[in-house]
Amino acid sequence: MTAQSDIAAGYASEGAAIELGAVLVDGTVEPTARVRVPLATLNRHGLVAGATGTGKTKTLQLVAEQLSAAGVPVVMADVKGDLSGLSREGAADDRITTRAAETGDDWQPAAFPVQFLSLGTGGAGVPVRATITSFGPILLSKVLGLNDTQESTLGLIFHWADQRGLPLLDTKDLRSVITHLTSEEGKADLKGLGGVSSATAGVILRSLVNLEAQGGDTFFGEPELDPRDLMRTSSDGRGVVSLLELAELQARPALFSTFLMWLLAELFQELPEEGDLDKPKLVFFFDEAHLLFADASKAFLEQITQTVKLIRSKGVGVFFCTQLPTDVPNAVLSQLGARVQHALRAFTPEDQAALAKTVKTYPTSPHYDLEKALTSLGIGEAVVTVLSEKGAPTPVAWTRLRAPRSLMDTVGADAIKQAAASSELHGKYAETVDRESAYEKLAAKVAPPPEAPAAEPEAPAREEPSVVEKVLGNSAVKSFLRSAASALGREITRGLFGTARKRR
Repeated sequence: MTAQSDIAAGYASEGAAIELGAVLVDGTVEPTARVRVPLATLNRHGLVAGATGTGKTKTLQLVAEQLSAAGVPVVMADVKGDLSGLSREGAADDRITTRAAETGDDWQPAAFPVQFLSLGTGGAGVPVRATITSFGPILLSKVLGLNDTQESTLGLIFHWADQRGLPLLDTKDLRSVITHLTSEEGKADLKGLGGVSSATAGVILRSLVNLEAQGGDTFFGEPELDPRDLMRTSSDGRGVVSLLELAELQARPALFSTFLMWLLAELFQELPEEGDLDKPKLVFFFDEAHLLFADASKAFLEQITQTVKLIRSKGVGVFFCTQLPTDVPNAVLSQLGARVQHALRAFTPEDQAALAKTVKTYPTSPHYDLEKALTSLGIGEAVVTVLSEKGAPTPVAWTRLRAPRSLMDTVGADAIKQAAASSELHGKYAETVDRESAYEKLAAKVAPPPEAPAAEPEAPAREEPSVVEKVLGNSAVKSFLRSAASALGREITRGLFGTARKRR
């Protein structure tokens, strides 16, 4: 038995699996020595890492294609638009033909069902939003760059609004609440929040105004994205790939990654316990994962770790994609069963330290010097280890990865806009809704009473009101309905990240 076949034996599986590629040892690829990830283990999460230009995006594309073909919906952050080619068939060329022969792949071009989504209203895809209330204080603190004290204060402000039935749907709602609490009229309310200083509230208000000035107000509001719309299959049974992009990511990197975390928290709250499944119900990819963890508070990191630990029982797999494994905290990294490590660079002392730490996260291998291998990988090659169907780590495999079947290029903005406009989600999310919420309620509270209207000419006779109209017009019934509405508005409990678990 060759070394390649010996390694490949560890990747044998009885059930369906994602085909990554073929084993390479001492520069020789064996097409029959296949490296696979069992579908049943994909809810044990994973990591795709490597330096810029080493092929991480194409690996994500390869995995997403096969998940879709297996009927598993996929959510992907398409930071640079590089994944939009999933919606088009690929085109064969000499490189693809060669790669197919090397990896034993019967390559055929294919397109996959893609839903283009945009965070906020400024992108080419269907706009998606979250309400401030459901986003919660911990996630919003990450977006606003608040420290621990300010995060705690924001949580108290959310609690105050919840208790008074003031829905926080968009940024102007939160702004109006903070403005009220820091005003003369709201001093008593602020004092009742448990020692919250007006200075701290003022810092939060300024951070919120800065977010609005950068266009961040378009990401919050209604209609709010229903996480179940990310778990759809096409008419032929393939999983829909939802690509989420953010125009001008560089201006708001924390918002993008934090919004993805909100989606994950929403899925955690919405989905029932499933136990072990033959395949995941959804696989979620975090691209540019370092943005999620950079400058994160202790509370934020704790909730990420808890979410990753627990959401696998809901049938959801999570893959983090970043340049260095050290970008991911150890508590999260230890939960990631699959590792696809593309080439690392070791030009600086920091790079060399990161390389040494990465080597220690892999099982020992008699076939490779891992430190040397990780700096010698070619484009489209990776060092891989995953969990077998029995839950044990597979042998380390230097893998030459298969080529994606869809287009390995971007799709133009006009084509994305056209696809989004014809989407079944367009009618649901395209238009922003601005219903009565905290802003309107507080404005009505401080507004002067309206002047008495001028006498109107006598109206023509009208039909007698119906029984329903008479009942609804009764003052006692009106009072009851107002009380019930207020109670519903206050009936908000908060779960992971302080996200709302009950909405109006």
